Order: sequence, then C-alpha cells, then structure tokens
Amino acid sequence: MDSFPTIAVVSILVLFLANNIQTEAQLSPTFYDATCPRALDTIRTSIRRAVSRERRMAASLIRLHFHDCFVQGCDGSVLLDQTSTIQSEKTALANNNSARGFEVIEAAKLEVEKICPGVVSCADILSVAARDASVAVGGPTWQVKLGRRDSTTASRSAADSNLPSPFANLGDLITKFQNKGLSPRDMVALSGEDMNQHPDFSSFFNLHLINIIFSYQFLPLKLRTHQRFFHFKFKCTGSHTIGQAQCFVFRNRVYSNGTDIDAGFASTRRRQCPSAIGNGDSNLAPLDLVTPNSFDNNYFKNLMRKKGLLISDQVLFSGGSTDSIVAEYSRNPGTFLADFASAMVKMGDIEPLTGTSGIIRKVCSAVN
Repeated sequence: MDSFPTIAVVSILVLFLANNIQTEAQLSPTFYDATCPRALDTIRTSIRRAVSRERRMAASLIRLHFHDCFVQGCDGSVLLDQTSTIQSEKTALANNNSARGFEVIEAAKLEVEKICPGVVSCADILSVAARDASVAVGGPTWQVKLGRRDSTTASRSAADSNLPSPFANLGDLITKFQNKGLSPRDMVALSGEDMNQHPDFSSFFNLHLINIIFSYQFLPLKLRTHQRFFHFKFKCTGSHTIGQAQCFVFRNRVYSNGTDIDAGFASTRRRQCPSAIGNGDSNLAPLDLVTPNSFDNNYFKNLMRKKGLLISDQVLFSGGSTDSIVAEYSRNPGTFLADFASAMVKMGDIEPLTGTSGIIRKVCSAVN
C-alpha cells in the first residue's frame, strides 16, 4: 500500500518531464529541413532586400522581435491587427506609431508561402528576421531554434505592462528582464545593440535593439497625448548600438544639467531638440553619434563617458551593479557580440507555442 503514492508521484513526474522534453525538442534549428528546406534562404533574401533599402529597418526588426517575445512569449502576437475580438499590441503605448517593420515580415511570409504554404509560422519568420537583420548591418549571427507556432490572441494590456520604459531605473530594468528569464548581463548585452529605435531609439539589446518602450505612467501629463513612441535601437539595451530616438523621449535628460550627463554631449543634443514641449518633439537623434549605423561596442564607451542618450541607457553605468559589465563590453567587443547573440537565443526561447498549440497563420496580421 505504501508503494502506491510513490508510484503515482513518479508517474506524474515522468509525464511532466516527458512533456517538457517534447516541447524543447520541438524547437530545433532543423525544424523545417524536411518540410520547407528553402525557408531560411527565402527569409534571408527578403530581409536583406528590406535592410538594403533602409538600414534603420534592421533595428526595427530586432525591436519588433523583442516586443513580441516580452508579451505572451515569442508567438507572433505583436503582428496581429486590431479586430472586434483582438486588442492589438500594435496599439500599445510602446508600439503605437512607433513599432515598424510589419510590412517586411508580411513580405517575407508571402515569399515563404509561395514555396511552402501553411508550414512556416510568422513567429519563426520574425525570429529569423531579427538574426538576418543583425547580420545585414555587421552584427553577430546566432543559431535560431525553430518550431514556434502563432498565437490566435494578442494583449495590449500585457504589452503596456511588460515592456521596459526608457525612463526606468536600473532595478526596474533588471526586474523586467528577470521576469522573462534573462539575467542582468543579458539585459546589458541586449541594450548595447543600439538598434533599438526608441521613437527611433537604437538600443534595447545592447543595441537597444529591442527598443525599450516606456509605460504611460512615466510620461509627463502634456506628453500623454503623444502617440509617437519608439523605434528601437537594439535596446534590449545593447540594441542601442544602432538606431535613433525622438526628441520628446530624451529632452528632459539633455536639459537636466545633471551630474550623470556630459555637458558637451548635452549641448550637442539640444541643437536637435528644442526645450519647449511640442516644438520638435519628433526630431530624431542617433543613439550613438560616433558610429550610428554600425553594430559595435561604442554604445558602452559612450556610457562610460556619461553620453547615454536615454535615462535607461545611462543607468547601466551609474555606480550600480552593471557598471562592470559595461566596462567589460567597452574593452572587449568580441565578448559583447558573443553575449548579445547568446541573449538573443535565450530571448527566442521565451514561452513559445509548440506542438498542437496555436496555429500557422496564412498572413501574419490576421488569424486564419
């Protein structure tokens, strides 16, 4: 009799582990090798074409992937349009009139559908597009695990609450990333991408590539009617290696006369950003003045010189726990690039839909 509870517990554990192993196995770099062997080449060609037309698009695609994964997991929910039953994430504060690249993903999906209809998910196309966009502008490459399926839902409210703010302090940023299984080191690397085009930022992922978005409550009252937010700079923090930001997002910082900003840097940035609210709010400024269109580690060097354009940039090097990581990346670009690639792989693993969960959309903006 005593053995029965033990057997039951063991059986439950075996089933649990089997399900987890199956889920992990469903995400694989070779997932489409048999069902759509030309998928990755087709996506790569489409993304290269888009980035060659507009280099800034690379940062936008990385940011779009980031904004997808931080809301409901990497399920393509950010791509869905508003309907009577779907509260589109495109209308969230961080995305409205800011997130871009949707048409690039749709174009890639169209090309893939021509050769393998109903096989490759939009979530996977977006994941691959982020990697290919990085490579197209001289950034690192990484192995993209595949097998995600597309959601049939989206969550505007989750987007508003889960995406980091450009005005966030270090503790808040660390918490946001840890909630998604990402370490402080992952956060700094992703920020350095500087492609985070916050309102055209370029810095979420160490490129502020994931373009950190800010929450409504962080905005001054007079700015709450503004609907133009970020374009990301690879700011998953490192994503800010490439990208741009709009004046209204960094105005307070460059006019603050604070001790955490270089006076000459602030003076230069004021030339493109008038002090009066409503005057030049959408004027764009590069997150990195020295190498604005390159994927490199100059973002971290800027932080050490108190030349971070956004509040959420400079807090990474402000006497806190991430100072040593910033210093390391400023000295060792190879380490930064390797860590960025590793962080992107980890981000791509956030809560994917696999197996029979979700669907394969025919078009990325709508449920079948």
